[in-house]
Amino acid sequence: MTKSYVARSIFEAPPFRLDEIIKASKMPNTISLAFGEPDQATPGHIIKAAIEALKRGFTHYTAEKGYFHLREAISRKLKRENSVEANPQFEILVTCGSGQAVDLALRATLNPRDEVLTPSPGFFAYQYCLRFIGARVVWYPVLEDNEFKPRPDDIEDKVTSRTRMVILNSPSNPTGAVLDKETLRGIAEIAVDRDLMVLSDEIYEKLIYDGERHYSIASFPGMANRTITINGFSKAYAMTGWRVGYAVARREIIEAMSKIQANTCVCASAASQIAALAALTGPQKCVESMLKEYRRRRDFLVNRLNEIEGFSCGTPRGAFYVFPNITALGVSSKEAFELLAEKARVVTMPGSFFGDLGEGYLRISYANSYVNIAKALNRIEELRLKKKGANR
Repeated sequence: MTKSYVARSIFEAPPFRLDEIIKASKMPNTISLAFGEPDQATPGHIIKAAIEALKRGFTHYTAEKGYFHLREAISRKLKRENSVEANPQFEILVTCGSGQAVDLALRATLNPRDEVLTPSPGFFAYQYCLRFIGARVVWYPVLEDNEFKPRPDDIEDKVTSRTRMVILNSPSNPTGAVLDKETLRGIAEIAVDRDLMVLSDEIYEKLIYDGERHYSIASFPGMANRTITINGFSKAYAMTGWRVGYAVARREIIEAMSKIQANTCVCASAASQIAALAALTGPQKCVESMLKEYRRRRDFLVNRLNEIEGFSCGTPRGAFYVFPNITALGVSSKEAFELLAEKARVVTMPGSFFGDLGEGYLRISYANSYVNIAKALNRIEELRLKKKGANR
């Protein structure tokens, strides 16, 4: 028998299933509402800043922690918008996207068999990163009857002597839930009382609707030194391909993360960091404009889904996803995904991809055009009507 040259932790991780989504999205005449990538272009002033930087010869390595002027701008932003104090020299690390920031944070702070409390349903990449380093994923529930927000008691019930960290994501992928101040306060009190770290993924913080407000748990009493805040530029500024994110944490954690980055990718792209600086310091009307369009799409999508038999959809307060309940369809989320992809040529994501408690739901992204969303909903409705007629 041929010896395997792949690490055991890779085999122990769940199957990587995005290839199924990608394959379905490439079928002819398909509308994909699967991916969390803004369809809108990066604002012009951001692109211009990067082009000018390239012309000036800004094409070399930056400091491993990132371009210092960018870290200074991030520090000012954190104080102004998040009530979080962070020394730009020692407590901020610029990364190759927020996904790398998550990976570095987990690798720098966890040991094999450490337990990490992770939301279900929640962003699937968390469990992959954890399993790759040998940490143990312990799910905590975020349920529809509580607007997909965690109950602090449910988190505390999962804490054991091996629990090292709690992962939070607000606004949430896949549910769009926004964690309120009282919920975060309760989680912060548990973290302090049980001496837990918190990884707070806040990449969707600027995509919030209906008067809701974003709170950073690092700003709560006792949380500054035990929180790793993750953020970036991909979602708010339509900069997914630029690959710039950042992490904020106490000095020893940032030093450990920086050490890994220095010996792997060295630093984030120099020109992309200049673009990110322009995003932070330039006009913000572009964000307001994109947010207004996302809100329009969200409202249309929720209303139409609730008119289609078998779908029940609440109104998310953040991000650009809806998470409709499809249990009335009488099929699994994977079967619903396959049916919509094959028969309606509409690609979504099965809720089961986001943890066991995601079963019975689909994630549908409205980071696609209003026109395409309308076409996709017409196809879904037509498919349901055809099925209903065939059963008569």
